[in-house]
Amino acid sequence: MSRMQEMTQAAQRAATALQDCDWQLVTAESCTGGLIGAVCTELSGSSAWFFGGVISYANEAKENALSVQHSTLESEGAVSAQTVKEMCAGALLLGGDMAVAVSGVAGPTGGSKEKPVGCVYIAWKIKDQDAEAVRFQFSGDRQSVREATVIAALEGVVERILQQEK
Repeated sequence: MSRMQEMTQAAQRAATALQDCDWQLVTAESCTGGLIGAVCTELSGSSAWFFGGVISYANEAKENALSVQHSTLESEGAVSAQTVKEMCAGALLLGGDMAVAVSGVAGPTGGSKEKPVGCVYIAWKIKDQDAEAVRFQFSGDRQSVREATVIAALEGVVERILQQEK
């Protein structure tokens, strides 16, 4: 199965889960540059469950569009659990019922010992609940890291919705 097929299947599973609870997803994307939104909106009928999103690549965009605290970016960095949690909260101010946010080092440059290429933080937040962030370490080239991030982000949407139903 191709990576594109994997991303499409993850989006289809997310669509089903979101529609089952009559929710809309909002995204806050950095390293994926809008790829999560693009994969979601490839599906016919996505307007029923996809609210929209923000591509906040620069730190200033994270601050201005998503209300990420300047102090968070200074102390934790753009690629951090706290930053993606704040990105989720900011995205939900736009609308929607659930947010997913991603920030990472897609490469091939920009990595460090603490945050090597492939290090990605993903957070999910259901309205009126606390955000949850997870650190991932993906391998491969820039496109592979971005695609793996999309799949993990959408699979996480499904997992968190299923946890709600328990």
